[in-house]
Amino acid sequence: MKIQYTSYQETIAFLQRAMSAHPHLIRLQSIGETWEGRPIMLATISLDVTYADDKPALLYTGSIHAREWIGNELAIKFIQYVMDNYRFNPKLQSALTRNTLYMVPCLNPDGFEYSRNHFSFWRKNRRNNGDGTFGVDLNRNFDAKFMKNQNTSSNTYGGPHAFSEPETCAIRDFVEAHDNIRIALDYHSQGNVFFPAHKFNHEVEIEGTDLNVLCANMNHEIKKVTGRQYGIHRGKPPAQLIHGSGREYYYRKGIIATVVEVGTRNIPDYMKNMSESIAENIPAILYALSESINYSPIAPARVEGFTIKDVDHDSVELEWRYQSRDDIYFEVYRNEHNKSACGESSLVAITKSLSFTDTQLKSGHFYFYNIRAVDKVTKIKSPFSPELRLKTRLERHESARTLFPTRDTVGYLSKLNQQKNREHFGYNSMFIGIDKQRGISVGVVQFDLSTLVPKSTIQTAHFYLYPMNRVAAKIENYGEWSVSILDVTSVADIYDYDSVMGAKVLHTLGYTYGSDKMTQGIWLKWSFNGVERAILDKLIEGRKLLLRIQGPPTSLPLGNDSQIMQFDIGYGPFGCGLHYRPNLELVYQLPESELKLAPSSCNTIFKEYVVADRLASGFDGAGDIVYGQLAFELNTELEPEKTVFTSARLTLRSSNAIAGAKDVRFTIELVELNDVDYAHVKQRQKIEYIGYEVSNEQLKERAVHHFIFDSFSLQELERLHEAKRPFYFIIRATAESKATDALVNWNNCQDSQPAELHIRYIERRKEPVEAPTNLQAQVENGVVKLTWNNPSDEDFVGSFVVRNRFHPPRSPFDGVKLYGGKDNYTLDNFGNPSVPKYYAVFSYDDAPNYSEPAQLHYSGNQ
Repeated sequence: MKIQYTSYQETIAFLQRAMSAHPHLIRLQSIGETWEGRPIMLATISLDVTYADDKPALLYTGSIHAREWIGNELAIKFIQYVMDNYRFNPKLQSALTRNTLYMVPCLNPDGFEYSRNHFSFWRKNRRNNGDGTFGVDLNRNFDAKFMKNQNTSSNTYGGPHAFSEPETCAIRDFVEAHDNIRIALDYHSQGNVFFPAHKFNHEVEIEGTDLNVLCANMNHEIKKVTGRQYGIHRGKPPAQLIHGSGREYYYRKGIIATVVEVGTRNIPDYMKNMSESIAENIPAILYALSESINYSPIAPARVEGFTIKDVDHDSVELEWRYQSRDDIYFEVYRNEHNKSACGESSLVAITKSLSFTDTQLKSGHFYFYNIRAVDKVTKIKSPFSPELRLKTRLERHESARTLFPTRDTVGYLSKLNQQKNREHFGYNSMFIGIDKQRGISVGVVQFDLSTLVPKSTIQTAHFYLYPMNRVAAKIENYGEWSVSILDVTSVADIYDYDSVMGAKVLHTLGYTYGSDKMTQGIWLKWSFNGVERAILDKLIEGRKLLLRIQGPPTSLPLGNDSQIMQFDIGYGPFGCGLHYRPNLELVYQLPESELKLAPSSCNTIFKEYVVADRLASGFDGAGDIVYGQLAFELNTELEPEKTVFTSARLTLRSSNAIAGAKDVRFTIELVELNDVDYAHVKQRQKIEYIGYEVSNEQLKERAVHHFIFDSFSLQELERLHEAKRPFYFIIRATAESKATDALVNWNNCQDSQPAELHIRYIERRKEPVEAPTNLQAQVENGVVKLTWNNPSDEDFVGSFVVRNRFHPPRSPFDGVKLYGGKDNYTLDNFGNPSVPKYYAVFSYDDAPNYSEPAQLHYSGNQ
């Protein structure tokens, strides 16, 4: 037994000494007695503790499961930290001045002592069940969906009825008597994961963002200490969620509640692993304590109507509603990953406006936005509005695909279970790593690339994998999980372990996840670099991408039996469905074609006359500007609505330079021109400069000059194409001082090498098809069924259906995806038909461009 751990009696003695030394800071009380007569001790910590019950509070409970000693140990060390630092640490002083901490180091004293002295793996309390068995799982004994279980010997036996145990009654009575509790943290082991509370209906709740952000910001504090990242996971669909948990009891009472699973063993090495867990969780608890006031009645109201007004390829406009108040401003946070911290590093706006435009974004990219109101005097913040999730539009030249593996092309292979490896595909989970039962196990994911046009160029690629359980990854800082691209032609059978392990590896993606970064409930993301995208470009020709996900080394350290991560594949009876399937997000450009146009006319325009079929520019003998003018006609059958110009350049060749040292420069303008004479040219409507100016010195150095179109010029070129108008260019000279008799001759239209306009383009629809119509909802067999009419357009590819609890979705990604395809109906299988919500259906084409939404408010009682 590890004697460094504190016994329960030593814990009580420590608490008594702490209260005696700091009576203005700490108050100690027993909130009840166990079956064996031990007091259940609760410490109240606040400045000044006399008024503790008048302040917003955080409730900490530890070691409700006997063998999970971290809860008791962390409580002791946090109280010691408070005593050592409260006199000078401003963050701690502020948290304790504004808030109160109610701390129950050990909610299961009998079981805790039994685990320490008799059987370390004991989990329950020590109730005599009267049939030769002992103990109730206290975390199944609350009246939050309590489930009766007749198997009294089970480790999860919940007792004869809810609150049958003195321990749960004690904490219930305390909570009922203290409505100032705003946040509850229940400390367990193991897994290094937060389990936020839920309401069993698998619908998003108004507090869902509060829960995730609280955990993400605590995670941020943890990561600053040890670099470790905890998972954040709310559990599976309702049928598989645990029942009778204290976490759900607190949440049902309006308390922001989460379980914190710490470490990778129930009773780890104290001097190393336990001390690390304590060190990283102390600042996390302090952060949570400081947040309590932000969920109290004195906090500003939650921002309402936080939604997307408009999305472009590089910007998004957000808007919201709030009662007019001079003392309120708003903080807007942006992240590029789900369940990320909302702090200084992600704060993108502080504003008093009811809208915000975020710019300089990446096209075809996911973003997550959060907002809260702030009292400018007290700095107390509101709870968070429901998070906005969106994907920026694609640029005009871009296309995108989200690829999913089919059921028979995603699974895992184990060295010691080779006869069952075929059964591991399309069924529940991938187990990747090494353990004694399976030996080495690797994941296999194959994507069909046949929907991509050959010779397309991948611009961004991200592979996503959802980790659903890391309890079996027990060894910290041991091994990494990585992804390799395999040569599919070298794999005879993707269900054969030896074939996959012996395959030729084209490349292993540059980023790996170490065991201390391996999370649960937060998507893992591998971003392909330039070398890896070039490999993808080549694989498009072969129509398949085969990935192998491998875990730590080929052997386990002595005394360890597992280093396995479990990943969801979205299939099978225990898979979590479409939303959790491995996927490959691609943004790419279709193969380009090129036009090379010769000018349809050339003119040199003097002040008094025009010289046709000659191209020159500069200054005449009187110092007046001489303009060169070019026109190009696009006489092709390219459909303007399906043609995107990706690049263009105008190439000119000069036959002389200007004598002398005067600095004369030449610019090219794309213009609107009504007539070719001096007056009209001087009054021209300039659209944009093309490329950079060319100096006289450059004319002396070379004869060929390329003028490159910028993004705006390309769009204007497309506009002229759509209007079926010629492309007019003016060559204009400028000088630092008056110049005379300074003409440069450019190759004429009839010369062997005249000016050339090179345009590269792709064929891609620019605008979305019409939106779906006649969206309706009805309940059939207890499930909401949605129906709509799809547009009749040859470019229609499918409809995308999304659900949002709080506002009409204005982006296809602002909510929970229900369906994507050609059908005109879908079922909301995981939604609760009694809960009001909004639905939206977007049509999309092959790019995809998404239409405006067809929207519906479902009242919940239809």
